[in-house]
Amino acid sequence: MLTLLPAVDVRDGKAVRLRQGKSGSEADYGSPLEAARTWADAGAQWIHLVDLDAAFGTGSNREQLGQIAHELGGKVHIEMSGGVRDDASLEAALEAGAARVNIGTAALEDPDWTVSVIQKYGERVAVGLDVKGHTLSARGWTRDGGDLFETMAMLDRAGCSRYVVTDVARDGMMTGANLTLLREVAERTDAHVTASGGISSLDDLRAIRQLEGVGVDAAIIGKSLYAGAFTLQQALDVAK
Repeated sequence: MLTLLPAVDVRDGKAVRLRQGKSGSEADYGSPLEAARTWADAGAQWIHLVDLDAAFGTGSNREQLGQIAHELGGKVHIEMSGGVRDDASLEAALEAGAARVNIGTAALEDPDWTVSVIQKYGERVAVGLDVKGHTLSARGWTRDGGDLFETMAMLDRAGCSRYVVTDVARDGMMTGANLTLLREVAERTDAHVTASGGISSLDDLRAIRQLEGVGVDAAIIGKSLYAGAFTLQQALDVAK
């Protein structure tokens, strides 16, 4: 089964979706808690929470994410992402109720720390690989962060158990998943791979399911749900 993670991206206390991860491109979808409740009530087993202000370095929505985890953590697994760059922010996310925490920029800027937390927390830590071509993006996707496969080689040696792979150019654009990129990443690692960015149809999910054999076992879905391209129940039916 392909695990689906409906996304709730939070900025200024509101649920939003960005286009290509660009600050200022937000579409407002109201209360993050209400959005998360909707996905949980519809049958989600995981919810992907992103603190965009923390990712961009413009603030924090830790209180809102903690409230969601507190209310729904007994019903669904919570994955948190955004601005996790040191022990304090990682431990705060775990203590707030995250079953798994995604590390992004920190994996590029402080690889020694990233290796240490991978070895300490194991499967509770995933690394977000936000990609333009084969180049990683850092600091809220505002600058380049090095070669994708060189970084993966270092993280694989550390024992990274999961990568969350996002094609920045497709994120929030409803242009389809980058299946080539997903396959390239999955075939170069023994870690599990979560697909993210561009998923726009049930056919995209069917195509991602065909990559389960090489290690792509999960997908984050955001804009397609909010835009009504399909329902979560339809997506869960395809995932099974």
